Amino acid sequence: MLYYLFNEQYNLVHYISFRAAGAAITALIICFLIGPKIIRTLIVYHYGETIRTNGPETHLKKEGTPTMGGIIILLAIILPSFLWAKLTNPFIQIILFSTLWMGLIGFIDDYLKIKKKYTKGLIARYKIVGQLILGLLIAYVLFNHSLITYNIFDVQNIKTLINKGSISIPFIADGNYSLGYLYIPLIIIIIMATSNAINLTDGLDGLATGLVAIASLVFAIISYTSSRPDFSNYLNIIHIPFSGELLIFCFAIVGSCIGFLWFNAYPAKIFMGDTGSLALGAALGTLAILLKKEILLIILGGVFVIESLSVIFQVLYFKYTKKKFGKGKRLLKMAPLHHHFELSGWNENHVVVRFWIVGILLALLSLTTFKLQ
Repeated sequence: MLYYLFNEQYNLVHYISFRAAGAAITALIICFLIGPKIIRTLIVYHYGETIRTNGPETHLKKEGTPTMGGIIILLAIILPSFLWAKLTNPFIQIILFSTLWMGLIGFIDDYLKIKKKYTKGLIARYKIVGQLILGLLIAYVLFNHSLITYNIFDVQNIKTLINKGSISIPFIADGNYSLGYLYIPLIIIIIMATSNAINLTDGLDGLATGLVAIASLVFAIISYTSSRPDFSNYLNIIHIPFSGELLIFCFAIVGSCIGFLWFNAYPAKIFMGDTGSLALGAALGTLAILLKKEILLIILGGVFVIESLSVIFQVLYFKYTKKKFGKGKRLLKMAPLHHHFELSGWNENHVVVRFWIVGILLALLSLTTFKLQ
């Protein structure tokens, strides 16, 4: 919005780095301004978290802590994006829709669990339908509109058109392979996997928030370098015209997550709930799709992947041992993985910071894939 208001008067708004910094700062300010008010409102109307009795005993004291803090995150992402980004940019339109769509589904889920006392909140199949619809809508736009064009520069600087159904393979030179219409189910899987993975990871104060900020910062770098023909040529990565606007959105996520950590760090005054986790998951998944970094997301979001796999393996192992021995056994002390380390004697703060460190190492590893392909 500000770009269209001042682009003729001030050349500064033409610089995407300036607008990205503005988005991050605006997101921080929004969190600091509205955070305390939303926390008080949620307390007054009894939107408190219900802690499961079969979880770690140390978590029982968190009973009643306000949840649905994802409202703060969403406002701190959406408003700066509207203020600082070019709203006519198709990338911005897609990413904003994805974030709002899953944020709404998460809000409904939280509302049903907390206010209506539905134990499981929104029925799982309805969540899946919502994720399926989002994936299909993204696929429809990518396959049927010429708004987004993917190109790559080869070694001889010859521009080659890349099929819209292609994926980029890290660590492989010119590792771009076309999946055709098989790319559509991949999009759906990515949206489902990322939104659910962050939801599972959001079990300790500040854990998911910090990891999302780290991943978003990497996507910010990728979006900027991918939009520049010179940088993408030098790094031998896919050149994606106009994707630079996603830098603003990514910085808004980073700013909102850091601002939310002010209240969400241990001991948390508020939890993000499904409102935040599903929205942030959809945002990361959509960023990976738009920037053609679907496979790289497995490395960048490695902690989310491990957290999800720990739940899957725990369930499968329990069912297997129950069928074979008549009594189910657990592979971990408790799933997701962060609870296993808690029950192993790690302090909650130690688990969070150490997982953040792993997230930073995976982020650096993800960036090294640029020159190794």
